[in-house]
This record gives sequence, C-alpha cells and structure tokens, in this order.
Amino acid sequence: MNKKETPIMPHKISEDLRKALTASPLAKRTWDDTTPLAHNEWICWIISGKKAETRDIRIKKAISKLKGGMRRPCCWAGCTHR
Repeated sequence: MNKKETPIMPHKISEDLRKALTASPLAKRTWDDTTPLAHNEWICWIISGKKAETRDIRIKKAISKLKGGMRRPCCWAGCTHR
C-alpha cells in the first residue's frame, strides 16, 4: 500500500461511542490523535462483546483508557475483520 491509499476500515463509530467521546474532552483528544486503524481496533473491541451490557462496560473502559493516553486496546488480539 502506498502512502496515498487509505486502509479499509470495516467498522464505523457507533452513536453511543461518539456520545461518550464527546462527553470526555480528554478522551476525545487522544482519539483524535490516533490513526484510523487504531479507531477501528477500539470499535471492534467494543462491538465484539456479545451482550449490550458488555459493550456498555467496554465503552466506559475505552473512555477511561483513552483519558489516560492509551492509544489502542490492550491484551486483545486485534480486529479480525480487515
């Protein structure tokens, strides 16, 4: 892939994650400073939870970790959809 090509990102940000990021300027700042690939990894990690409660918990954890400057989800194999 050359520098002008954009990697294909299979996941789009959900409204609940968008709202959580908007509500936390510090997390949003880290999010905005990360790559589209990193965004995809966070989104995939969140939506890979089977239950709605799991996804809600993961959104809260993602916001907390982004606030702390973490740029990718930790201890996760990564998105298998790309």
